[in-house]
Amino acid sequence: MSSNLENTQRRPLPMSRAEMDKRGWDALDVIIVTGDAYIDHPSFGAAIIGRWLEANGFRVGIIAQPDVRDVESMRQLGAPRVCWGVAAGNLDSQLSRTTIMKKPRSSDAYSPDGQPGLRPANATIVYANLARQAFPGVPVVLGGLEASLRRFPYYDFWTDKVKRGIIFDAKANLLVYGMGERAIVEACTQLRDGEGYTEIRGTAVIQPERPAGDHVVELPPFETVSEATEAGKAAFADMTRDIFHHLAQDDTAVLAQRHGDRWLVVYPPAKPLAQGEMDALYQLPFTRRPHPRYGNATFAAYDMIKDSITTHRGCYSGCSFCAIGAHQGTVISSRSEENILQEIARVAQDPDFHGTISDLGGPTANMYRTGCKLGRARCKDRSCLYPTICRNLRTDHAPIINLLRKARQVPGVKHLFVSSGIRFDLALEDGGEYIRELVKYHVAGRLKIAPEHISPSVLRAMRKPEQPIYHRFIDRFTECARQYQKPHQVVEYFISGHPGCRLADMIELACYLRKADVNPEQVQDFYPAPLTLAAAMFYTGQDPLTGEAIYVARTEREKILQRAVLLSHKPEFHRKAREALKEAGREDLIGYGRDCLAPPEKGAGPARPVTAQARKKRKR
Repeated sequence: MSSNLENTQRRPLPMSRAEMDKRGWDALDVIIVTGDAYIDHPSFGAAIIGRWLEANGFRVGIIAQPDVRDVESMRQLGAPRVCWGVAAGNLDSQLSRTTIMKKPRSSDAYSPDGQPGLRPANATIVYANLARQAFPGVPVVLGGLEASLRRFPYYDFWTDKVKRGIIFDAKANLLVYGMGERAIVEACTQLRDGEGYTEIRGTAVIQPERPAGDHVVELPPFETVSEATEAGKAAFADMTRDIFHHLAQDDTAVLAQRHGDRWLVVYPPAKPLAQGEMDALYQLPFTRRPHPRYGNATFAAYDMIKDSITTHRGCYSGCSFCAIGAHQGTVISSRSEENILQEIARVAQDPDFHGTISDLGGPTANMYRTGCKLGRARCKDRSCLYPTICRNLRTDHAPIINLLRKARQVPGVKHLFVSSGIRFDLALEDGGEYIRELVKYHVAGRLKIAPEHISPSVLRAMRKPEQPIYHRFIDRFTECARQYQKPHQVVEYFISGHPGCRLADMIELACYLRKADVNPEQVQDFYPAPLTLAAAMFYTGQDPLTGEAIYVARTEREKILQRAVLLSHKPEFHRKAREALKEAGREDLIGYGRDCLAPPEKGAGPARPVTAQARKKRKR
């Protein structure tokens, strides 16, 4: 890396001409446009990509949450000399504005003081179009989560249609997918040097012709996969399976797909960052604060992570509903122990630090320095943990245990918690040492766990561990909590409405929780995130890996009833829970008994038990 950081140490990237002048910059090379407020912290995409480009010799500025009604908001920093970098932000822009039930959200955690509506729906497309209007001819490069998951044709939940790869609708020159550091530097270097951009791993482009070579895998045409017919949905499932089998970062296939008279060409994923590169990334001069222009505004997303430390990225779980593997990759890229401890020490020296590291983890906290012994490309199954833990997986928890022990000894650190989710089946692999360490020192009273469901058929659709494995973890956790006299609780997360989940399955889960005396505080309504297996299941009604038909709760009413059953302990859900139980022929669960899920209506008198014969008759 070149030393482009002189006189810029601990300053945020510029958001105004005045800040550019202070650096002596008459123009910028790259302007990053983001749907989030600009917070110069390594948990925010615009900050980490902007700092990485800066460290590689580019002059970078930020336009955060521009006014899409006024093209002048895109001209405030002048024209970028190399390219625009356009991203919707850390979240899907539509999901940040609207709930799964398609109701407007009252706040945005990534906006100052939670103000809603500062980013448009389909922000990637809107910002790209605005950038072209502001300065025609300047290349537009897409990036971020929203674009990454839409690099191929995708099922759009909000319109109930299959849309073409987002690079077409954004009319962009290039799309960088995944975490982006390698690809964006290579693309910007080629553009700066007048070379264009050629066959960069981790990118997608539009070409007039199909690329040649034996390494090219041709996907079904967009016109075929977008047809809302049985044949079209079967082709969409086939496309999803082909993509799924080429997501590994050591894959070499180029995926090509006809869109009318043009071709979408998606090059293989970028290689994951090596440990030294990860260390260099997190040593960049982040201020770890919101940009000064926001004054005293608060940010819910920032407050949650400002004193957190990222240890690694990537996930090899392969859960059907999760997009982490498709975006961050299935290889774990870990930082060195020394590098992490240095960051903790820097945080602990901050005058605003109050002694608590809120989280030490990653997408899955206990995957630090674990991974495949052989390399993922030779394995067509993208989960190292489902249906059982692969024998070729390194599951040693010694690195994370040693890191935790050293981290809590850093001067100024009074408490250090693991708030990221952990993979409970993986945690059982070391004989319980990691669980003991966690319980004794690193749980802030409540441990977040995501069993998601207990029905075997639903767990198969989710590609999650079987229920007995979860019970083993809970028993071990409870035993450790008792041993160390820690009044810890487990906060369990569940999904309602996932493909494969019928109303009877949700009732089974609710009955299980009632007997276990567990009242879930939150239930996640299933969202078909683009590029996930579960999204393909939701749209096509089949498992794309097996071709088997799968039940899908499609209507709003079906989703509401499933959610109401799981939250039936709350009075506001009693009416809908009764409706669900009656529909399922389970009036025996309406009443005041210990195993009942909902009380009867007022004035209805005591609920009468329904016999098995009556339930059978109702089902007929």
